[in-house]
Amino acid sequence: MTELILDNPQERFQIVFKTDKYRQRISQMSINGATSLILDFNDLLIVDSQLAEGIIDNPDEFLKYGSNAAFDQLQIQDPEYAEKIKKQGVKLRIRGIPFKTLLRKLSSDHIGKLVLLEGIVIRATNVRPLVTKAVFRCNRCNETMEVPQSGNLLTQPTKCQNQICRNTSSFELVEKESEFVDSQEIRIQEYPEELPPGQTPRSLDIQLVGKDLVDLARPGDRVYVVGVVRAENRPLPRAGKPRVFNLYIDANFIDSSGRELESLVITPEDEQQILELSKDPHIHDKIIRSIAPSVYGYKHIKEAIMYLLFGGVPKHLPDISIRGELNILLVGDPGTAKSQILRYVPKIAPRGLYTSGRGTTAAGLTAAVLPTATGGMTLEAGALVLADRGIACIDEMDKMRPEDRVAIHEAMEQHTISIAKGGIVATLNARAAILGAANPALGRYDAYRTVAENISLPITILSRFDLIFVLKDVPEKEKDALMSEHILELHRRKTPPESPPIQADLLRKYIAYAKGITPVLTSEAFEMLKDFYLRMRSVSETEGSPIAITARQLESLVRISEARARAALREQVLVEDAEHAIAIMKVSLEEAGIDVTTHKIDIDIIMTGKPKSLQDKLRVIMNILADMERETGMVKRSDLTDRLASEFEIDKQEAERLLGLMKREGTIYEPKEGYIRRA
Repeated sequence: MTELILDNPQERFQIVFKTDKYRQRISQMSINGATSLILDFNDLLIVDSQLAEGIIDNPDEFLKYGSNAAFDQLQIQDPEYAEKIKKQGVKLRIRGIPFKTLLRKLSSDHIGKLVLLEGIVIRATNVRPLVTKAVFRCNRCNETMEVPQSGNLLTQPTKCQNQICRNTSSFELVEKESEFVDSQEIRIQEYPEELPPGQTPRSLDIQLVGKDLVDLARPGDRVYVVGVVRAENRPLPRAGKPRVFNLYIDANFIDSSGRELESLVITPEDEQQILELSKDPHIHDKIIRSIAPSVYGYKHIKEAIMYLLFGGVPKHLPDISIRGELNILLVGDPGTAKSQILRYVPKIAPRGLYTSGRGTTAAGLTAAVLPTATGGMTLEAGALVLADRGIACIDEMDKMRPEDRVAIHEAMEQHTISIAKGGIVATLNARAAILGAANPALGRYDAYRTVAENISLPITILSRFDLIFVLKDVPEKEKDALMSEHILELHRRKTPPESPPIQADLLRKYIAYAKGITPVLTSEAFEMLKDFYLRMRSVSETEGSPIAITARQLESLVRISEARARAALREQVLVEDAEHAIAIMKVSLEEAGIDVTTHKIDIDIIMTGKPKSLQDKLRVIMNILADMERETGMVKRSDLTDRLASEFEIDKQEAERLLGLMKREGTIYEPKEGYIRRA
């Protein structure tokens, strides 16, 4: 279409609205009961580039021309509906500005201009009525008068319009005759994955006015906003107006469809590269070698992180929802590169963030309820809500305060955050995979103690991890020689000794593309997982044997198998995927689920914190204690330890340790020194 140059901007808009596309949109307005019309910026650019330039540089004026032109066209097409909405008119909404302005680049140069911004919603107020035309009544003569409203403060009449009265001070707002419109204020923040290293995230307030704009976004949603940049300065009490202004956006259009991973732009060239990569028979190995290439070794851990990045398929049934995301915990000695791995994962995840347990609170992880300037309360999203549909890397989980750590229970299994504070009762989405790291309580990992005894994490959290790996710093001559060469080469060349087969940017796009695939278990893979589960369960059938695996691990196996199929962009889960899932699960169980006394796999270590061998000993102590209490009331500690040594071969030192454990748990107490009773 040739570019048209006309003197009247309103007529130039009219040409756009007379095209078939917009005639159809305008005719649908009455069906939808809409008072706004969406104009795609590219259509305006094709028809009239000067008009497109004008709407960017002078939006206040040109949006009025566009709104009037849209109303004129509505009068031609549907005069009856035009008459119905004559008072409010038609609002023109601009969509699809091709250039994005970064939040941190927004400056005074942008004031009064139309911009496109992207961010994540961290706060949203309730929807409140905003007066657009106020009708006041004079308290002296009852004369009514209209005052158009703009800005933040209500503008009252300066004097009564009645020539006889001329009152200047006493007016009352007539709410019934005034005109109101829905309004809401949200705050958006930069995407966590786009944050420059060492920088604090920038945030910006967005003013939403109009029924078609409010309630479209909740905390945690990713949005793009088209709006006019405004500046305001709020007066200080007794000090007047400050010279420094705050920037905010007067929103013209908002879309929260960017909450899915498809918001990552994948060009046709990228798609071709991704599809070619997926055909490589060694694609899984290439992805593993592309994860934290500067960190030497840990192939099985990098393989597990690959499964975490791709994730399984969530299932939403009529009665329950089953999560698709995996949760992985790394436990290990200091200096085993746990933090380096955790910091690298958000760089290659399409959506991810890193936080450290030492400086993390429950409100920071979930959501905070904060007071607003108007005296109400509002929700502000925390790390797990911001990581919705992505990965949350939580380092030093053992350093978190117990009351803060409890906050992640619900998010790990149900993938929601429930809040009931300050009169706000809400449930937010937190569909994030969690990659956690923890240090042993005594500094180094003790091979003669269970995982639950080594780290100060509650069992309720431990049991929610699909895979747990132990990183031990054990001197081995050959391995140490290779690692020293790797580290020294890294320092000498200032690049990884081995360059990653897939660059980080391409890997992010590959993962985002793979998330759109929903692989299904083949009958062969189904049988293999079933056989493994039944085989592991059959070991526990003999009396006295520990339970090796539960249904929770079976669900984990399905998730891992699906993630491996996704990594190869396959629609089906094959036998080889099930084999690798079983292999990685065995590694995790052998590292974290081994009873150090019997050297058998015992899932109770992860599920209850106590292996079956320990539970049996505690049961014996409780039974003997009950017998002795019936005879003497209080039981002398030395008598109990002597009886345990003679009848059950539990030596005195072991008996004292077990009694100390029971006392800490509150199952026994000391009524007086040297004597014990059941609680």
